[in-house]
Amino acid sequence: MDASTLTYIFVGISFALYIGIAIWSRVGSTKEFYVAGGGVHPVVNGMATAADWMSAASFISMAGLIAFLGYDGSVYLMGWTGGYVLLALLLAPYLRKFGKFTVPDFIGDRYYSDAARLVAVICLIFISFTYVAGQMRGVGIVFSRFLEVDIDLGVIIGMAIVFMYAVLGGMKGITYTQVAQYCVLIFAYTVPAIFISMLITGNPVPQFGLGSEVTDGSGLTVLGKLDSVLTDLGFTAYTAGTKSTTDIFAITAALMVGTAGLPHVIVRFFTVPKVSDARKSAGWALVFIAILYTTAPAVGAFARINFINEVNETSYAETPQWFKNWEDLGLVGWTDKNGDGNIQYRAGAPFDGKPTFDGEKRGPNGERVVTNSATASANEVYVDRDIMVLANPEIAKLPDWVIALVAAGSLAAALSTAAGLLLVISSAVSHDLMKKTFKPEITDKEELLYARIAAACAIGVAGYLGINPPGFVAQVVAFAFGLAAASLFPAILMGIFSRRMNKEGAIAGMLVGLLFTFAYIVYFKFIAPEANTAANWWFGISPEGIGSLGMVLNFLVATAVSKASSAPPAEVQELVDTIRIPSGAGAGHKH
Repeated sequence: MDASTLTYIFVGISFALYIGIAIWSRVGSTKEFYVAGGGVHPVVNGMATAADWMSAASFISMAGLIAFLGYDGSVYLMGWTGGYVLLALLLAPYLRKFGKFTVPDFIGDRYYSDAARLVAVICLIFISFTYVAGQMRGVGIVFSRFLEVDIDLGVIIGMAIVFMYAVLGGMKGITYTQVAQYCVLIFAYTVPAIFISMLITGNPVPQFGLGSEVTDGSGLTVLGKLDSVLTDLGFTAYTAGTKSTTDIFAITAALMVGTAGLPHVIVRFFTVPKVSDARKSAGWALVFIAILYTTAPAVGAFARINFINEVNETSYAETPQWFKNWEDLGLVGWTDKNGDGNIQYRAGAPFDGKPTFDGEKRGPNGERVVTNSATASANEVYVDRDIMVLANPEIAKLPDWVIALVAAGSLAAALSTAAGLLLVISSAVSHDLMKKTFKPEITDKEELLYARIAAACAIGVAGYLGINPPGFVAQVVAFAFGLAAASLFPAILMGIFSRRMNKEGAIAGMLVGLLFTFAYIVYFKFIAPEANTAANWWFGISPEGIGSLGMVLNFLVATAVSKASSAPPAEVQELVDTIRIPSGAGAGHKH
């Protein structure tokens, strides 16, 4: 059986499993829809949290970023992992103790204000849609490459699958689907890594393979080999950084704090029966996440070695089929600058921007004709970072079933996070806007109907953003983290640990943090991209790290405004004290 047939079988089986779970877990109450009845076992919740957490960015893009950024790519590992620890220690148990359905629910009640609730809803919807666009785009890319359908059609198929289990089963359906998706994605990520580690180093454990000698007889380690090859081709050494220490710190901080403020991850801790279970499930999630995150640096390094070996100085006519397949999708481009028919891979951009093609017109070597203006760089090839994990098994010439497995795993990663995000959007609309703000008289049944309608609408918007993405996957996701860091995280943290923080301070802080970060990102990325250099950045902080400065502004503005206005009511101050007492938070449903 060829890779395409096997991919159809693997993806078909996994989708049948997800739909089966959706039908089994159909819910009939808002508590089941929002928090799965609050009775999920900590180990199950830990696995579901890991799947919710590990998005298309983790599965598809992170190793690609590390492969091309080298040392600079470590900020993603440090930021995302550190953020999870921050969330587990500082926020999750206390929010579970509060015992409500959503993050805006907490902010609205803690700050005794519908205005604060509304601002939180706006922040949540903004962050979630920014994040979900990247997931849906990832779904489209995987479908188009492995199932040979158009990217837009791939996004629509992904929307249909998410619609089934998010609208029918709500959080209950998503929880058990995410458990299945975790099993698929972690198997799909580690199996190719083990194969490739054995091929390159002879060591079957990728984490150890990264520090082992390569088997080409050079006597160099994997990292030593990469440093040597890349510097010969004019690149910066793989283990050398190009970003300033200030920017590294800012990006890592923004990713950490943004991670801790992501609403779709926070809400997972509302689904366990007790506060102690929230801590246990956080620990289990960290274990499940670590399996993938400790493998990613090895996958990135192996992918870069294999890519250079397979592509550099190879004549186009003899390049492997995977190169031409990705070229057909527009994610690889080659322009023969010196007319020798060979592909030269060097430092620098081969041409201006992403490749645009002259329809299906072919050049003298059979390549797609690129219409972009060529640069002065000797580099002739463009490769999209997002394809590295997906293409890695083909580049390493692994069996077809491994290639099919990676396709199913990457779809699982993207769909699991997309479903979690869509659920928090629908919960915010139906619960925080409809039930708590505009139509408090609606029944539980009507609220559930609104939740399902909101989920369906959110899926439609997410699909549109997936078809018309504002950037490539990892870039879009990084912005979501910055916005979460600047808006929700300070309000939640001060809501738990500061008795003095009042509604005026929280609202002012959220608005200033969100608007400042959004404006900075939009200016440098969309209005004046030519000015996006370290010389023009405030304090040397890039748009990817500006969320950390937005967070500081949030804290400063919130503190100043709260001190200039009246203290919160006595019952709210007592509530703050009560949240931090580690005891139970109400009975959950048995599944």
